[in-house]
Amino acid sequence: MICNHDPSLDVYIKAALNKKVIGLVALDVRGLTSIADYFIICSGLSNRQVGAVAEYIQIDLKKNGIKPLSIEGQQEGHWVVMDYGHVIIHIFYEPIRTLYDLEGLWIDAKRIVDYNE
Repeated sequence: MICNHDPSLDVYIKAALNKKVIGLVALDVRGLTSIADYFIICSGLSNRQVGAVAEYIQIDLKKNGIKPLSIEGQQEGHWVVMDYGHVIIHIFYEPIRTLYDLEGLWIDAKRIVDYNE
């Protein structure tokens, strides 16, 4: 499901989907936090896939002139956080995503993109 959303998110979403992530969700967290406007949450089926997805997203976005402010967790591959300022991308190894349940923690956020349905 894709709702109306900021078209600038498309480049981030497409970069993640190109690496066959599962369960991609984009949340509009404006008004709920000051750290970002949007969270993109997705999963990989292995630690290696999570690391590869993060690396691909970073390279793909760099081609579009978009550089991260910071990246955390890429070596471990359990939960990678890529901070692009107004967009924060969370890439999880699936069991870790279930454990931390960011979608549940941010239940009040508007779900603007959902590839779970």
